[in-house]
Amino acid sequence: MDRGSFDRFPKSLSRSRFIKALARPKAHLSGFSQASSMDGPDRIEGRANKGAMPWVLDLDGVVWLGDEPIAGSAKAIETLRARGERVLFLTNNSSQTVDAYVDKMARMGFDCPAEDLCTSAQAAALLVNPGETALVIGGKGIEEALLAGGSIPVREQVEGVDAVMVGWHRDFNYDRLTLAFRAIRNGARLIGTNDDPTYPSSEGELPGGGSIVAAVSYATGVLPTFAGKPNWPAAQLVYERLGWGAEPTAAQRATLWMVGDRPSTDGGMARRLGGRFGLVLSGVTARADLPVDPEPYAVAEDLAELVKRFKS
Repeated sequence: MDRGSFDRFPKSLSRSRFIKALARPKAHLSGFSQASSMDGPDRIEGRANKGAMPWVLDLDGVVWLGDEPIAGSAKAIETLRARGERVLFLTNNSSQTVDAYVDKMARMGFDCPAEDLCTSAQAAALLVNPGETALVIGGKGIEEALLAGGSIPVREQVEGVDAVMVGWHRDFNYDRLTLAFRAIRNGARLIGTNDDPTYPSSEGELPGGGSIVAAVSYATGVLPTFAGKPNWPAAQLVYERLGWGAEPTAAQRATLWMVGDRPSTDGGMARRLGGRFGLVLSGVTARADLPVDPEPYAVAEDLAELVKRFKS
């Protein structure tokens, strides 16, 4: 996807208003040029730059593995906030609602206001116009984001569908693949919330959302447009949540950390955002996998170690 396609967002609902609506989903549902992540101030361990730094954190593999918190992650987030840093969470997992994620974080010992959570479902919803109909091949998080943006999610309809939105979910099967196939053959465009081939869990790696999107794409012969990390809609979501607008300055972007466990998505997202890539080895990447591309600004065993080493 290129940035130009995102710039065709409908004038009837501004990006800023739409993105703010995404952070208040409960009322709506019950039940792309790249900048180097190496740009910016010289690397000085213990003091990366002067002034507060936004920290954008992946969830799976950084904060938790499945339903198990990663040791030290809650304390690290508390430390960042105590230092006055802005913390955002950016996940490519589109399956859960915002409230479900907020509740999960609370169970693991840290607070997350809804406006501090960005999901690939919310980014993907930016690619569907208000009033359009989207067939959901995914979890409740996609339905929630679509409703927040004024579009119409459906689960069985294949006629008159404008888009098919595919994300990670456990109950994907042949029937769901057939529905997506028919809707796309009828003219619907294909949107993937993310292209991760796998995702980390306490049981080891599992097939990710990208694997499900690949099945739909292969069956239909249609290439998907992806929205989550490291694509432009996800970057736009982050910029707006930080209050930077659509075109932040290079100086603003250079203060940002993107922390994740997967170089292709999290490292790519750091490049897209124009910030630093902090690679943690608590998820899908092991020390034996190094070196990786893009090259991280820093490598740490986990979030706790990274936060100790770098401060504003």
